[in-house]
Amino acid sequence: MTWLLVVLAVLLLGGVAVVAAGRGGPLAPAGDDDPAPDVPATGPLTADDLRRVRFPLALRGYRMADVDALLDRLAAERDGGAGTR
Repeated sequence: MTWLLVVLAVLLLGGVAVVAAGRGGPLAPAGDDDPAPDVPATGPLTADDLRRVRFPLALRGYRMADVDALLDRLAAERDGGAGTR
């Protein structure tokens, strides 16, 4: 009887591992990787553009590359005088 419980436990844990690894069915479709779809690709950014920015969530929060790209763009605009009022 003990061996039967051990075998059932191993099979159960194996099934959980297979499902957790994503092999129990198809994966969900990938989300949109556009870092900030509401931000215009060119031209100076306005305050309203910045208020609409929503970064996609990654495993541990926001992807640093997305935030860094927007901050680099803002810094370059400020250095060059673009978008100042």
